Amino acid sequence: MTNKLYVGNLPFSATDDSIKELFAEAGTVNNVTVIIDRDTNQSKGFGFIEMGSGEEANEAIERLNGKSFEGRELKVNLAKPRESRN
Repeated sequence: MTNKLYVGNLPFSATDDSIKELFAEAGTVNNVTVIIDRDTNQSKGFGFIEMGSGEEANEAIERLNGKSFEGRELKVNLAKPRESRN
């Protein structure tokens, strides 16, 4: 079972720290990565969270998927493996 989550529909004002604090409700947060646009240096509105275990990842999905965060309804699910690009 994977412990890496995809989080979509993040507010553009969200920071790694604010997301880590939110996801700590569900368990141990090992890593937070908000994806940043390299041209504008602003959030793209999604990111990835690595939880301490698969159980904590499932708990985060149950608690936070659909939850309002800074005015936006979060989309939280298991991250899919990265596809290789040519």
